[in-house]
Amino acid sequence: MRRRKILVWGLLALVSLSVSLAAAQQRFLQDRPLPDRVNVRYGPHHRHRLDFWSSGTDQPSPLVVYIHGGGFQGGDKRGIPVDLLQECLRSGISVASINYRLSHHAPYPAPMLDGARAIQFLRSRADEWHIDPERIAASGGSAGAGIALWVGFQDDLKQPESDDPIEHFSSRLRCMAVFGAQTTYDPRVIATIVGGRAHEHPALTPFFGLSGEQLDTQEVHRRYQEASPDTHVSADDPPVYLVYNEPRGPLPPDAPPGKGIHHPNFGAYLASKLDAFGIACDTEHVEDLADRGTSPHLQMVEFFRRQFGIAEIEAPSESE
Repeated sequence: MRRRKILVWGLLALVSLSVSLAAAQQRFLQDRPLPDRVNVRYGPHHRHRLDFWSSGTDQPSPLVVYIHGGGFQGGDKRGIPVDLLQECLRSGISVASINYRLSHHAPYPAPMLDGARAIQFLRSRADEWHIDPERIAASGGSAGAGIALWVGFQDDLKQPESDDPIEHFSSRLRCMAVFGAQTTYDPRVIATIVGGRAHEHPALTPFFGLSGEQLDTQEVHRRYQEASPDTHVSADDPPVYLVYNEPRGPLPPDAPPGKGIHHPNFGAYLASKLDAFGIACDTEHVEDLADRGTSPHLQMVEFFRRQFGIAEIEAPSESE
């Protein structure tokens, strides 16, 4: 009898949780504007899909491309933050949100190349979708932030002689504003700048497509460097806005593997590299933004407006 009661209560708890999750998802979908174009294919893989929201103007408008997080092991383009999306559209900025290949589909460099291809595809649709090809930026969180930075710092990947017409277009960005970015994926560097066992995050090994015995070879060390956004920084790269929410300061002595993978030290590390090239790099912490009465995504859009040359817009009145 007692076991039956436990089973019944367990089933009721699962039903309650399912209803709560469904209600939360429904609220999210109600708050999120519907895309103007859904599941547009930008490449041959089934994960090469994007959604697009138009700014609603017939004039070429700037574009922000959002790249979801998930440790290169999960996530979906539908996870774009609603406030980021709404504020971009209110500012006259079109938005795209993309999926990309995950580690179990293809390891590095697949996710980064997918990010670049999505930029090239969107630029190829500039006339049809009323996009200003000179004002395209990227945003994202965690793994998506790393992809955005990698694409932004990478030399232009366009190939004018390619048989693929999408590759004729530039992959370069005007700027990047990201949340919780890993600015390097080299475990040796992560161990130095963050400490603890952050460099042992379980997502790193599948991201590189490695097994345990392959982790300390010259070939793998070269791959670590190629995958790291900071490795590709040069004087002609765009400005960056970085936001972090993990606690500042040293990790606790008993920190588990992977703890600190979104540490603010990643931002300070990249800022020092960009400063050497004279590239603007603003780093923020959510605690400081909260003290100023603002949010990360609102500040990201303000950064985009500055970089796109969009004038400050008035806040909506209480009656709107």
